[in-house]
Amino acid sequence: MNQQAFKKGILFAFIAYFMWGTLPLYWALIHGINAIETLMVRIILSLLFMIILVPLLKQTNQLLHDIRFLVRYPKKLFIIVIAGYIVTINWGTFIYAIESGYVLQTSLGYYINPLVSILLAMIFFKERFSRLEWCAIASAAIGVLYMTIKVGEVPFVSLILALTFGFYGLLKKLVPLSAISSITIENIVTAPAAIGYLFYIYHQFGLSIGWNMSSFWLLFSGAVTVLPLLAFSAGAVRIPLSLMGFIQYIGPTIIFILGIIVFKEPFNIDQFITFCFIWTGIIIYIISQVIKIKKQSQIE
Repeated sequence: MNQQAFKKGILFAFIAYFMWGTLPLYWALIHGINAIETLMVRIILSLLFMIILVPLLKQTNQLLHDIRFLVRYPKKLFIIVIAGYIVTINWGTFIYAIESGYVLQTSLGYYINPLVSILLAMIFFKERFSRLEWCAIASAAIGVLYMTIKVGEVPFVSLILALTFGFYGLLKKLVPLSAISSITIENIVTAPAAIGYLFYIYHQFGLSIGWNMSSFWLLFSGAVTVLPLLAFSAGAVRIPLSLMGFIQYIGPTIIFILGIIVFKEPFNIDQFITFCFIWTGIIIYIISQVIKIKKQSQIE
């Protein structure tokens, strides 16, 4: 592997997860706008951003090729449509969580996500896992169960974020497309619903978007959505997926720190114990991946 490309891949991966980790700071700038309206505007602006970006990156031919491919195979097109709406639920949950004071739960959700992904791989792709990987999943499950019983609340935000992003990744594996095409097509299939919703709300109740600073900051939501995805894609093609798996924990760690220091969310002993179970599961998972990589290198 080219050393320079490898270093660039690590840099792009760090940029992607740093941007995702600091997203709560951006969404905290937007006040007084309905969360669903925020989500719909985000979808539309993401599409507009991609419409500008595709020709700039000289990806028009690739995008048209991928669209023709999906039209020829309606089942694959259906999968992409579903993937687009699943990631929309993920986006909406994230926005709602930041506005409603569940920053720590978003951190918990993205910590759990890799463990949910390996569980989905076992169910749908019949992949077999080591004892360490099973221990990692069990530790995370115990943490969620402890929070449900002891704290007295099911971490719905965490579970929705983890499950939707896990299923989103699962569907993307079934229809591999270029990153630019995938992001653009997902926005194309979800934008009509977003436009329709805003049109309906405008005529029935009026929009909460107006001439204010929150609406001004919302104008950047397209770029804020797309740029980390592009950085992630640039990193993923240059470094092994296993290394991306380790770097991904930067995101939820930054969100966790922001939740306590910036957003001043309460963090009691029961929440600490919950996170300890999750962190233990992550450490076990990382150890299992290191062992797997060493075994593969010995075979090669």
